[in-house]
Amino acid sequence: MTENNKQGNKIMIKIIVVAIFLALVILVLMKAKNYLKDDVNGKTNLIINNSNVTTSLKRDVFIEGGIIYLSKADIENFFDPYIFYDEQYHQIITSSSTKLATIPMEGTKIQVNSSNKKVKGVLLQKDDTYYIPFSELEDVYQVKVSYIKENDVVVIDSLDRNYTVATTKKNVSVKYRPTNFSRTVEKVNGGETLIIANRSDYPVPDGWTRVRTQNGTLGYVKTNSMGEMNQLRQAIQKEKKIKEPVSLMWDYYSTYVYAPNRTGTTMKGINVVSPSFFALEKLGKGNVKANIEEQGKAYITWAHQNGYQIWPILSNDSMIQTTSEIMHDYKLREKLINEIVNNIVQYHLDGINIDFENMYEADKKLFSQFLIELAPRLNEIGAVLSVDVTAPDGSDTWSMCYDRNTIGKVVDYMIFMGYDQYGGTSPQEGTTAGCDWVEANINKFLGQEGVSSEKLVLGIPLYTRLWKEQNGKISSDTVDVKDVNSVIPSSVKKQWNENLKQNYVEYTQNGATYKMWIEDEKSIEEKLNLIEKYKLVGAAYWEKDRENNQILELIANKLGI
Repeated sequence: MTENNKQGNKIMIKIIVVAIFLALVILVLMKAKNYLKDDVNGKTNLIINNSNVTTSLKRDVFIEGGIIYLSKADIENFFDPYIFYDEQYHQIITSSSTKLATIPMEGTKIQVNSSNKKVKGVLLQKDDTYYIPFSELEDVYQVKVSYIKENDVVVIDSLDRNYTVATTKKNVSVKYRPTNFSRTVEKVNGGETLIIANRSDYPVPDGWTRVRTQNGTLGYVKTNSMGEMNQLRQAIQKEKKIKEPVSLMWDYYSTYVYAPNRTGTTMKGINVVSPSFFALEKLGKGNVKANIEEQGKAYITWAHQNGYQIWPILSNDSMIQTTSEIMHDYKLREKLINEIVNNIVQYHLDGINIDFENMYEADKKLFSQFLIELAPRLNEIGAVLSVDVTAPDGSDTWSMCYDRNTIGKVVDYMIFMGYDQYGGTSPQEGTTAGCDWVEANINKFLGQEGVSSEKLVLGIPLYTRLWKEQNGKISSDTVDVKDVNSVIPSSVKKQWNENLKQNYVEYTQNGATYKMWIEDEKSIEEKLNLIEKYKLVGAAYWEKDRENNQILELIANKLGI
């Protein structure tokens, strides 16, 4: 063999060795993920709904006096995004879908839905962090909390989720990853019960099942190593409180008169009525004025006999100072909420329509907090919470006083009052609700405000305005839809405006110029078309007795009610 051949063989051998080495490195890297550890040593591990969240905690979980504590920041992250510390009364306010709890800094009594409850754990403050006795609040957060001392693991299971178990047929090894090559995280004896821990965010290959052992260990076993799966608890599906779409008729009347007599009448296309039963008492510290009497009770009977749900208006009558006083004080908010709940129960109502207008922009978060505190109380009794809001862009006290994103997450329905684009006090004449303006604002609700279409109800005016220009002055009168044709002279020709989706008239009479952007069956149909286009949950109409029968027929046909 020549020297060159020998040299070539050596090079070839080196290449083969390097190739084998690289192949082994690649194999190790590919398999290493099956041996890496995701549990955390040296501290209490926390498993929430079959996911180990220990590395995501803001503060460590700790146990003191047998009570399991979580930090306020972690509860905010995992359970209640609206939990907050009330500095006025030195208490934590927290809630779930049906419970509202206040936890004071001192003492072992908390309040759950305004009822006192004795607890063992107290609210703690360490290093500027509040720690909540979480294991004492299982009924508030609707969870089951367990501590597995042997493994130093806290397990929290939400009671509204599936809970399925299976028994092992034989001794099995629980694997870190769903492969035989993965490390074993725990050995389980035959006959032991495993909790099925499959999750959509943990894809499991065929033949394997993700499980949680009685020791709180998460891993994978061969599916055929277990017996039949038994579902001990089914996921609770939140049921709609009304058969949608929503079609609400505000039935407004002055707080100084009695409820109207609707006996013998019906409203086609309507499934909710909202009479003006309630209003805040001026500077009344959360007191509610109820205008029901015998006439209101007869109204309730009529509505239920005809299949209408009743979500009465609770108005603040635009009293900005009264509203602010309540919003700034938890005890006044609590008083108001208790009055709402008591009235709904007493009069067999189906919900409430919060109509608070003219509020300070500075009170925006506090108004949202009021709704956050009200929502679980109404959910507990199965009552609907609907809230009226204005278009997103406008003045501080008319538009900027609503946090629409938060409100949209909390309430059952948000009603966009799709009017007045040009109101009665406007220095310039214009339409009450041009379709282009309404549509643009719907897009703002769904886009920049982040409101779900499944919660957004479009408020539609059953009126317009007749504008008058004379001697350089502008004034207007409200005209009901049913009266439009009787107000306009018969000789005046209507002109269709394609952008506004409205008929327009302009004429001169007795030295004055009159203008009207007309609301009628055609313009209202165009607005109802937006409900289908944007998949909104329904419509509401301001207000009863301004409509005609053709409008109700139109609503019934468009919404299928």
